Amino acid sequence: MSCGDGCGKKGLIYPEEAVKSGIGFGSALAIVVSYTANGSIGWAIIHGLLGWIYVVYYWIKYAESFF
Repeated sequence: MSCGDGCGKKGLIYPEEAVKSGIGFGSALAIVVSYTANGSIGWAIIHGLLGWIYVVYYWIKYAESFF
């Protein structure tokens, strides 16, 4: 099985390589949450740049309970 330059042992991709190849999970989550809540691509881009900051803000402001 060949998986390119970013592979480690047993064909697994190291997390460092995954992060280098695209946006982070926090940014992707922020974009999805923002677009779902606002329906605006502009706001989704801005919130994607903020990443986890927007995700935590949205959770604190709109969550009915923390747990």
